[in-house]
Amino acid sequence: MASSSHRRSAPRRRTALVAAVAVAAVGLLVSLVMVLRPDGGAHTVEAAATPAASTRQTSDPAATPKLSPKPKPSTASPKPKPTKATPKPAKAPTASARPSPAHTTTPAADARPASGAAPLAGRIKPGTTYSGVATHYDAADGNGACTYGPTSDLMIVAMNHTDYETAKACGAYISVHAGGASVTVRVTNECPECAPGALDLSEQAFAKLAALNAGRIPVTWMLLSPSTSSTISIRYKTGSSANWCGIQALGHRNPLARLEVSTGSGWRQLTRETYNYFLSESGTGCGGSLRLTDIYGEQLTVSGIAIRPDAVQATRVQFARH
Repeated sequence: MASSSHRRSAPRRRTALVAAVAVAAVGLLVSLVMVLRPDGGAHTVEAAATPAASTRQTSDPAATPKLSPKPKPSTASPKPKPTKATPKPAKAPTASARPSPAHTTTPAADARPASGAAPLAGRIKPGTTYSGVATHYDAADGNGACTYGPTSDLMIVAMNHTDYETAKACGAYISVHAGGASVTVRVTNECPECAPGALDLSEQAFAKLAALNAGRIPVTWMLLSPSTSSTISIRYKTGSSANWCGIQALGHRNPLARLEVSTGSGWRQLTRETYNYFLSESGTGCGGSLRLTDIYGEQLTVSGIAIRPDAVQATRVQFARH
């Protein structure tokens, strides 16, 4: 019984051993198949590593230059500002630095050099042609907003409000053209309702260009620096004294840009009013030397003008012709 029992247990062990060997063989075979399969686990692991590598590349500082084209548009976007600003300042200094050619007739044909040659000019610049509509009015005795007083010369014009520019246009001579006709007039008045570029001529001046019944005509006009044999005069306003005064210059060839008074320690620029007087509210400089400057920058010094309200006192100076 004991030996029989021993014989039965031995085959069981052999069966278990065979089964273990078989399982191991199958496992080895499965492993080999998985390794050799083109879409097996090894390839799957490699594919899983690819996103990780991509993530590192994105966060890698070496990848930053690839993004530089994006900041460049933002860097380039401010460039239009310098581009716009650069030509303008560049032209202004260039033009203003050409005072010598201004004394020739050549720059007058080019509006920019000519206007630059008059650094103190306001809206109305030499060498520039303006266009607008001309109308006419009854100038009566010729007096107007510039308060020059009555005159027998009625070749005058009322300047539109914009170009009148707080009396800066007062006394300016302009040549007006319509068709084949032209007339030279002097600014003595303001036209508050006229559009920029428009002129309101005296009836006498308008008649040189067209019949009065035409009413409104298109015109072009340009600033002049006329020939003249007269000199500048000075007038103190009514009520002027050593404590307060208003001073006016008359008969200047070129538009007047500044009027200054001597303070003993230098020159003080006076404020110009819309009625074309320069005021010294505190009386500074009243009765003393004066310095006149035209739009071209030429300065004339006048002395010996007493405070005589409403009296026109002649000087011996005049601005140069341009």
